[in-house]
Order: sequence, then structure tokens, then C-alpha cells
Amino acid sequence: MRRLVGETTLRPRQLILPMFVAEGLDAPRPISSMPGVVQHTRDTLRKAAVDAVNAGVGGLMLFGIPAKRDAEGSGAIDENGILNVALRDLRSELGDSTVLMADTCLDEFTDHGHCGVLDADGDVDNDATLRLYAEMAVAQVEAGAHVLGPSGMMDGQVGVIRRALDEVGHSEAAILAYAAKFASAFYGPFREAVDSQLKGDRKTYQQDPGNVREALREIELDLAEGADMVMVKPALSYLDVIKAAADISPVPVAAYNISGEYAMVEAAAANGWLDRERTVLEVLTSIRRAGADLILTYWAAEAAAWLD
Repeated sequence: MRRLVGETTLRPRQLILPMFVAEGLDAPRPISSMPGVVQHTRDTLRKAAVDAVNAGVGGLMLFGIPAKRDAEGSGAIDENGILNVALRDLRSELGDSTVLMADTCLDEFTDHGHCGVLDADGDVDNDATLRLYAEMAVAQVEAGAHVLGPSGMMDGQVGVIRRALDEVGHSEAAILAYAAKFASAFYGPFREAVDSQLKGDRKTYQQDPGNVREALREIELDLAEGADMVMVKPALSYLDVIKAAADISPVPVAAYNISGEYAMVEAAAANGWLDRERTVLEVLTSIRRAGADLILTYWAAEAAAWLD
């Protein structure tokens, strides 16, 4: 009876697995604040990706961690940079059996850890950053990405990327816009995961956690620029924003169940305070219930196996 009248579905195809691949590793490197999540080698990335696809996940979102960084994040554009190499690896391995996504942002590649290049005063230069995003997007699609995830919250990023792709004949590539990305305290474990060099914060270009109307304006701007999907990030503290986004968006809405949310549940479960499987599925169901069509979550492969 419960199954018959259930209102909210949670299926493996709605889950996207974020994955990390690091240059120069000869074995996976555990991420201490995210138990069960690792920085992969190129070889272990392939195997883990195949396992996730076999479990039924809807897509993979790839993040690259270079051995060297510079002020402009040049490794993000280099065809031999770790992210682009790994995209080619996975496209060769998986073909079109899953949706391969790439993080289209400079923060993993810059020596200052910001999502864009800096001007002479040390502030993020929005327009200079957009030129690099355009090059990065083209490089990622040519490496094999089906979907680009511009996550830097630069003004105009979706439109610049869309034009750059269309100009070189990649109109088939989709854009998952991080349209409402908040300056959250829950990103801490992720910064360990990508060896972030950031000092300070990103409040000058990420959203104020208290602002819903502003978030909706950002979503509307990205839709007007041609976003194929829009993202709200984080998820659990922003379920109301997900609901508001779903109410206005004519395209699919994604939500990122981020590292700090993952770490809290894992820590509580490890201490025996929560039933891990029930809690994970309840968290993911709540995000779907709020209105997310897609969920990026580090539990994607495991949850897909539970749901199968």
C-alpha cells in the first residue's frame, strides 16, 4: 500500500556521482573528512566509473586535481591536464552509456584557490575569467564531456560558454549551470578533496545564504543565457530554494548534496547514532521531494545499488 500511494520517487537514474582524479598518484588517496571517498588514479577512476554505471547512476561529475597550479589555472585548459585526460579516459571506457559531466571551474587549478583569475588588487576579475571558462569548456567537450558544469558563479558564464561551444560546432553539449551556489560553511571537506589553495572565502561571488529572491534572479539570468539545467548548491540547508527554483524553471533542476552534508551523516552513522542506509535514503528523498530532478551525491553508486 505504501508503495502504491507513494508520492516521491527516488531512482538510480536521478543520481549523479561526483568523482575526483588526481595527477601523479599510484594508488587512491583517501579523503579523511569524507570517509569512503578518494582521490582516484586514472586507472582506479575507470574501474569506479564502470562500477557506478553498472549500478545504474544517471551520470558522473568529474573534478581534476593537478600536481602543479598557477595564477591562471592553465592546467584546466591544457589538453594534457589531468581533468581533460581523465575525461578522455572515461569517454573511451564508457562511450555514451552514461552522461559524462565536467566541473568547468578554475578553483582546483589556481594557486590562489579562487574560481577565477585575480586582478592587480587581488579581486576576482569576472570578465577575464569568462574568457578562460570559454576555452576550458571547449577543451572539456573535445575531451569527451557531454555536460559542462560552470560552478564559479561568474556573471555571464553560461552565455559565454554557450557561444563558445556553438562557434566551434558543439551545440549538442549541454550546460548544467550552478545558478544558485551559496557561500556555505558546508564546503570544508570538499576543499580537502581537491587540495584547495584558498585563503579566505568566496563571498564576493557566491550567494548570501539568507537570500532567496536573489537566488531566483540568478537562476532566471542563467535560463535566459541558455542553461539546459540549473543547480542549487548546497541542498539540505536550501530545500526551500530548490522548491522555489522548481516552481519557476522550465528546465530540469539539480541539487548538490555536498561534502559537509555527506560528512555529517557519515560521522553520526560511524558513532552508531543513525541508521546509515535509512538516513542516506531519507536525505536523498527529501531533496527529491523539494523539487530536484537530479541529485549530485557522493552516495550515488551505493544508493543506486540499494534502490535497484
